[in-house]
Amino acid sequence: IIYAIFGSSRQLAVGPVAMVSLLVAAGVAPLANGDVETYIGLALLLSLMVGVIQFGLGIARAGFLTNFLSHPVLAGFTSAAALIIGFSQLKHLLGVDIPRSNYVHSILLSAGSQFSDIHVATVAIGVASIVALLFFGRWRPSFPGALVVVAATTVLVWAADLSSSGVKIVGAVPGGLPTPMIPTFGIEAMRALLPAALTISLVGFMESIAVAKVYGRKHRYTVDANQELVGLGLANIVGAFFRAYPTTGGFSRTAVNDQAGARTNVAALISAAVIALTLLALTSLFFYLPKAVLAAVVMVAVFKLIDWKE
Repeated sequence: IIYAIFGSSRQLAVGPVAMVSLLVAAGVAPLANGDVETYIGLALLLSLMVGVIQFGLGIARAGFLTNFLSHPVLAGFTSAAALIIGFSQLKHLLGVDIPRSNYVHSILLSAGSQFSDIHVATVAIGVASIVALLFFGRWRPSFPGALVVVAATTVLVWAADLSSSGVKIVGAVPGGLPTPMIPTFGIEAMRALLPAALTISLVGFMESIAVAKVYGRKHRYTVDANQELVGLGLANIVGAFFRAYPTTGGFSRTAVNDQAGARTNVAALISAAVIALTLLALTSLFFYLPKAVLAAVVMVAVFKLIDWKE
């Protein structure tokens, strides 16, 4: 909601992303010593620090640094991220355990070595979902194909009891809205978290501005880098008081957002409202949702970000 008000990208979906999540874990875990409450408190403090740094950079007009990012670099970064995110979903599509990796060839080699263990029903659901999503996308792009595919496969898995035969499902999803809380401040903690906060601020911004510029160029409007820093900074500052660890604009969700027809920031407000409604009343409906379908949705969305001509 905060980003939708202050950000300049009309399609960018702000939330947790893989790279920032890994950086949060790397920065917080050594300081938490295994204590869950300490871990959460430090993650929220880190979110606040990231927000302050990004907001400060935006106010200082430091967004000009993105002018030194050439189009080929952005295209390469975006395409690489799309490949890594897309192939990271392969384990859910095949129903086998593939170790997480940022190297596509490692994922493919691991998948190939487990060819005999592939779960046929999972593959069938995943491939059928991809075909259906591509069909809906070509037949009528504005049609909520992903929603139809998710609903249909969830009902199928529930009715045929496919989860008992090995089809992995989402399972219980916690409900309810997060209650506000004040992050725990501490000079020593802030000093220890500063390197992680600086890294996340810059890496998160670069990931966000890269995907924002891709869609700005696609829809012929200008993304303001300084406004992006302000929007992301305020989103992290406010998020820290509502139990959110550092977030930024994500590749996969932005791709899904654009594919669903998002054309203005109102799309983010609608998403937030639907998520709130879902958390309050609809989480039980996702119990039998097969993970292969989520993988299919992500794959179809992110592979469209690959600029083959470039």
